[in-house]
Amino acid sequence: MDAVADGRGLRSFDLAALGSTLRVCHVELVLLDDQPPTAAISSFVHDQALLCTFEIGARARGRFVLPLDWCLLGWLQTVDAEASWCHGVPLTSGNIISVMPEGVTEFALGAGSRVTFVLVPLKRFQERAAAQRLGGLGEEPSAVPLVSGRMHVPLQAYYQGLHERIAQGEVTSGEIEAMLDAHVKELVANGPVERMNCNRSRRVRYLIFRRAEDLMYANLRRHIYMQELCDAAGVSERALRYAFEELVGISPVRYLSMLRLCEACRSLSSADAGRKSVKSIALSCGLWDLSRFADNYRRVFGELPSETLMRGTYTHA
Repeated sequence: MDAVADGRGLRSFDLAALGSTLRVCHVELVLLDDQPPTAAISSFVHDQALLCTFEIGARARGRFVLPLDWCLLGWLQTVDAEASWCHGVPLTSGNIISVMPEGVTEFALGAGSRVTFVLVPLKRFQERAAAQRLGGLGEEPSAVPLVSGRMHVPLQAYYQGLHERIAQGEVTSGEIEAMLDAHVKELVANGPVERMNCNRSRRVRYLIFRRAEDLMYANLRRHIYMQELCDAAGVSERALRYAFEELVGISPVRYLSMLRLCEACRSLSSADAGRKSVKSIALSCGLWDLSRFADNYRRVFGELPSETLMRGTYTHA
């Protein structure tokens, strides 16, 4: 699971390991392409901060919740605007992101997306805001735009340099403080906060997608009918398909299949083979045809479910 995939340095990753990139919380990922998860990741912890730069090789939809005492600041170096979004809002290359600990962060990234971010204690960010006499920002995380619609050219240039130094492992404590100062200054020093918003039709389709997805998560163990998804979303089958095609590029049925495979992968990676079996985990994810499950699993993850289970058991031991 650690072979170089191509000339860009992308490597095959265990899905659970890829979801642990943030370290302080897990990212739940659903792969959207019928291929093994690949990524190129450079990260290290320095001066109470996690610095990371990564490229993801396949399209993925994900979500995470930061602990109340952490925040994530970053830069989208390269993203596919057609396939990438955050809470339904389309993302574009150059966007600055500021994730505060205020609920679930929902996103999708297209293949080849490259992101650089720094994960720091929220108090440290607030102190930098207070030092610049931007008290409102320090006391109200909701005042910080999740995705900034303004072009922050100086900050983009700073992150470009940071991206290169993270890959080389040469970032100093002073540079982290300078990054925090630059991020705070660029976000709020030049006028009112600007937030990116999606248009009404996009917002409606995002909500349709989310309602149907919530039903999927709540009922993975059993068969889910298309009409149930339509009823949960309050739309026709055609409208449901349009929403999924726009947000994740695949049909609701295909998305449910990938969601089940990814949930099974996470469960297999964390289970004890002495207590759990491949069959019990597959059934808990609604994967009733075990032979078909094994074939689909090997095609997507490059190994049999039993291999993931045994590897996970050995790792935990």
